[in-house]
Amino acid sequence: MRLFTTIAALRCYLNSQKSAAPHLTVGLVPTMGALHAGHLSLIQRARQENAIALVSIFVNPLQFGPTEDFQDYPRNFEQDRLLCEQAGVDVIFAPSPTEMFGNQAVDSLRDSFAARTETEQAAQKQIEIHLSSLTQVVPPPAMTSVLCGKARPGHFQGVAAIVTKLLSLVQPTKAYFGQKDAQQLAMIRKLVFDFNLPVEIVACPIVREESGLAMSSRNQYLTAEQKQQASVLYRALQQASETFSSGDRSAAAALAAAHAAVAGEPAVKLEYAELVDPDTLTPLQVVETAGLLAVAARVGSTRLIDNIILRNRRPIVAIDGPAGAGKSTVTRLAATALNLFYLDTGAMYRALTWLALKTDTPISDECAIAELVSSSYLEYNLDPASKMLKINGEDVTEAIRSLEVTSRVSEMAAIPAVRQFLVEEQRRCGTKGGIIAEGRDIGTNVFPDAELKIFLTASVQERSRRRLLELKETDRANISLAQLEQDIALRDEKDSTREVAPLRKAADAVEIQTDNLTVAEVIDRIVGLYKERMGPKS
Repeated sequence: MRLFTTIAALRCYLNSQKSAAPHLTVGLVPTMGALHAGHLSLIQRARQENAIALVSIFVNPLQFGPTEDFQDYPRNFEQDRLLCEQAGVDVIFAPSPTEMFGNQAVDSLRDSFAARTETEQAAQKQIEIHLSSLTQVVPPPAMTSVLCGKARPGHFQGVAAIVTKLLSLVQPTKAYFGQKDAQQLAMIRKLVFDFNLPVEIVACPIVREESGLAMSSRNQYLTAEQKQQASVLYRALQQASETFSSGDRSAAAALAAAHAAVAGEPAVKLEYAELVDPDTLTPLQVVETAGLLAVAARVGSTRLIDNIILRNRRPIVAIDGPAGAGKSTVTRLAATALNLFYLDTGAMYRALTWLALKTDTPISDECAIAELVSSSYLEYNLDPASKMLKINGEDVTEAIRSLEVTSRVSEMAAIPAVRQFLVEEQRRCGTKGGIIAEGRDIGTNVFPDAELKIFLTASVQERSRRRLLELKETDRANISLAQLEQDIALRDEKDSTREVAPLRKAADAVEIQTDNLTVAEVIDRIVGLYKERMGPKS
C-alpha cells in the first residue's frame, strides 16, 4: 500500500500506472477518516470492482460551519492506515489543507497531513480557510437548502468543492459513496451529470450496528445508552416503511408514523423528517415510483442522520451467472411462472448491432459507434403476447435475429459506450419493476436494488456436457468434451476479469448450483425464493 500526501506524488503514481495499462480502472473512496464498517464496505466494493482501490483521508474544513465539530471531529490516522492496509487498499491520499487549497487560502499554526503528535493534532484543528481566495462550486440551491441544508448553510458547497477537486485529481473510473448521506449523494450525482465528468458514482447500502443505528464516525461521541436511544431513528424508518407497504403511499402517512415512533424516545430530538424525490430532493406528497424518507435528530450534542428508500414498484429479479449456465432459458420460464416481464437485454445489444450494420458504421470504430448510439432511442413492449422492439422508430423485432447480427453482437457488446447506454436503458425499463432479467452484471450493476438476486451456475464439466448435447446436430458435432471444457474455463476467466461488466456474484445474491437439477427444479427454487422474499401474496 502506498501513502501519498502531495498532489505531485499522487499524479506521478496514477500516470505511471495508467501508462503501463491504459484501460486501468481506479475506484475512489473519499473519506474524512475515523473509518468504520460503513467505510470498509465501500472500500471492499472498490477493491472488488477496480484494479486500483484508492482511499482519500481528509477532514474537509469547508464543510463545517462555525459552530460545528471540526475541532472535535475524530481523527486517528494510524488506525485508519492499518484498516486500509488490511482491506487491501492500494493507495491512501492524505493531503494537508495547504496541499489541497494552497498557501493563500489556509491559515494554521502548523499544517500537517495527519495528526501524528498532539501538537500536530492541535494544529489541524485550528485551520481557517479563506473562501474568497478559492474558486467555488455552487450546487443548485434547491438541493442544498432542504433537509440538512437548512441547519448547515454552506455545508454542501464545501462538499461539492472537495469532491470536485478529488475527482479532478484522481480521475477515477468509479467513486463510492454511502447511501446514509443521501442528500450528498444526490448532489454529487447532479454535479457529475452537469459537468459531464467521466466517472460513475456508486451508491453503497447503509451499514448498521446491531441495534439498527446507522454507522457513522460521529457515533463515537455517543455513550452506550445514547446509542441505544438513537436506534429509534431506524425503528421510525421501519415503521414508516410498514405503513407505506400497507398501501398508503402518501407522505402524510409515512411521516406521521416516523414522528410517532421518535416521540416514544424523549432523549432523541427530531430535527426533521421529510419525504423527497431521491434524485432531485423535491418534496413529495405521494410516492409514484420512489421516495427518500430522511430524518435528522440530536442525541445529546450529537447530530445524526438516517434514511430509507420507499419504492412503489413491482419486484425486480436479477439473474447473473457464467456462460452456459442456462440463464436465458431459466429467465424466460421464470418470467411466466412469476408473472413478470422478461427484459431481453440481449435483444437490446442486437438492436444496436443491427443499427450499426444498417448504417455502415464500422463496429471497430468505437468513436463512431459512440456517436451512433448516443443519438439513438429504443422503444419496447415487454408484454410477451405482443413483444416489440423498435430502434429510432423502426420495428426490428425480427430483423435482429439474423445471422449477420448474431455474428457481430459480441463485438458490439464489448464497447464501453454501448454498455453505458444500455445500462441506462435497462434501468429505465425497471422504473416500475415487474421484470426479470439476466446477464453478467444485472444484480451487481444494473439493478443493485433488485428485490431478488440469483447467481445461476454449474460446474465447467456440467456446462460442457450440456453444450456438447446442443452441438450434436450442428457442424461442430465432432468437438471433444475436453476441448469444450477448456473453452468454457477460458471464457469464465475472460468474463470475470474483463474491464467492462465483469462477471461477479452480488454479495446478497442466492447461488443456485444446477449440476444435479432439472430446469423445472431450478424454476421451482426461484419461485420459492421469490415468494419467501415477497410474502405469501406474491
